[in-house]
Amino acid sequence: MSLGTLVLRYGFFAVLATLANLGTQRLVLLGGDEARLFLPALAIGTLVGLVVKYLLDKRWIFFDPAAGLGAHGRKFSLYTLMGVATTAIFWGTETLFWWIGGTHAARETGAVLGLAVGYVVKYNLDKQYVFRQLE
Repeated sequence: MSLGTLVLRYGFFAVLATLANLGTQRLVLLGGDEARLFLPALAIGTLVGLVVKYLLDKRWIFFDPAAGLGAHGRKFSLYTLMGVATTAIFWGTETLFWWIGGTHAARETGAVLGLAVGYVVKYNLDKQYVFRQLE
């Protein structure tokens, strides 16, 4: 795959996962007290975005042929582990914008910025540690 195709595909998948994440957060935040629901919304949205991004990356970015529950379990565990640092970038940026701006628009701006930086870092970690045997 050419570098241009990789960047476009990875970027498109990042956008899809971001929309899944933020859409889930909005659904959770509709449940009432936004201050009380902020952390659950962040966590549930992150999980949904993580699963969406893993499935897309595994198949269309890294072309990983491994199948079965055991293979997916190992890969998803490593994929999730690589996402810990990048999630800290995302959550920190989103939370900072939420505190400063106090609006959904500010929170989501911070989320998009944090996710964009985090996804660049995550691609490199995934390539080196999760899907490296495919090179």
